[in-house]
Amino acid sequence: MRKAALHNLGCKVNAYETESMQQLLEQAGYEIVPFEETADVYVVNTCSVTNIADRKSRQMLHRARKKNPDSVVVAAGCYVQTAQEQAKEESIDILIGNNKKHELPELLEQFFIDRERQKQKETAEEHMEDLKLVAVSDIAEDSDYESMFLSRTAEHTRAFIKVQDGCNQFCSYCIIPYARGRVRSRNVEDVLREVRQLADNGYQEVVLTGIHLSSYGADLGTDLITLIEKVHDLSGIIRIRLGSLEPKIVTEEFASRLAVLPKICPHFHLSLQSGCDAVLKRMNRKYTCEEYEKSCGILRRYFEHPAVTTDVIVGFPGETEAEFQETRMFLKKIGFFEIHIFKYSLRKGTRAADMNHQVPEPVKNNRSETLFADLAPMNQAFLDWYLGREAEVLLEEKVSFGGMEYFLGHTKEYVKIAVPVSEKSGESLINRVVRGKVSSQIKEHVLEIENVLEETS
Repeated sequence: MRKAALHNLGCKVNAYETESMQQLLEQAGYEIVPFEETADVYVVNTCSVTNIADRKSRQMLHRARKKNPDSVVVAAGCYVQTAQEQAKEESIDILIGNNKKHELPELLEQFFIDRERQKQKETAEEHMEDLKLVAVSDIAEDSDYESMFLSRTAEHTRAFIKVQDGCNQFCSYCIIPYARGRVRSRNVEDVLREVRQLADNGYQEVVLTGIHLSSYGADLGTDLITLIEKVHDLSGIIRIRLGSLEPKIVTEEFASRLAVLPKICPHFHLSLQSGCDAVLKRMNRKYTCEEYEKSCGILRRYFEHPAVTTDVIVGFPGETEAEFQETRMFLKKIGFFEIHIFKYSLRKGTRAADMNHQVPEPVKNNRSETLFADLAPMNQAFLDWYLGREAEVLLEEKVSFGGMEYFLGHTKEYVKIAVPVSEKSGESLINRVVRGKVSSQIKEHVLEIENVLEETS
């Protein structure tokens, strides 16, 4: 039995595809081993969102080759798609672009056959040519959604489900439309079939995700809220969480239809990137700060205490100190639960890479640190709201804090809650939903329920 090891870089969509490829290899008879171990096949699902991501992808591929020089090294995904010629120069045996990952077992089998034939032809006078198998299509011309399927994931309670690929936005800093192609949506029945399978295997929460989730259905004559409603009608799943959304999808109709679905998690990641209209325009984002604020207001009218999280890029080309301060004030005005703060990283092939007035790294570092400091009181204020209130939590794992054992899970708003392990509970609370009054904060970002009042599943 051949051994295979996989390593994922990048986003939740990549993670889903990596797990799908692992499942395909298992079905083909491979034994899956950790990436740190010696394997016959190493698969690296690459990322190309920044130049740094490209470099990390190359590093992992080199690490795989070093672990076993005789192994088959497979590079899949965005780095291969955007830098095919460069990737061909690397020590890679099989290159698989986006929309071809489902062909992994067949490509491996073909490679092994070709390599054996080459060995048989080799004579004392001949030298084996560098054998390379390339499966990369023109992603811009490929309009089909790549069908991949999961029946289980590495997590025990929550499953990410990819429902959409590609992006038509062309933000000035982003390479993803070139790496992932245009918007392509997964067939509704295919999504529902996967959700049913995951529910049958014990998963209670699903996260609908995609490269540009808000565009779901644009190519199928439907939309995201309709898909959500159909998933909600399925039995077994008790929570539905959404991946990153564009703020303009949040309309009165969207929020009102969501609010009547009890399985929906009021945890909304609305992509922002900057709190300054001038910077948003240079980024080619399709909304203003006023429109973003309106979307947040709609969510807060329809949900009691929704968790609103976001992404922010500091040091975008041309960002002045005044523009940065404008972003700071806007973030405080909205009041987020969490903010993912990124320092702008130049990405060759994007319009932003050629913009004037690139911001020096020390300035980016200072601005990043400032926003992290600003975030702390926002995060704490959000958590403080729960003290003395009842919360419902899906428990996911057993952990230790300060010598005490707890079951740890999340509320629908993705707040971490710990429940002390007792002789009565033992291991039984993992993958169960419990309710209780939040008594205290026992660790940074972690609240505690001392006494479970009710088990609801």
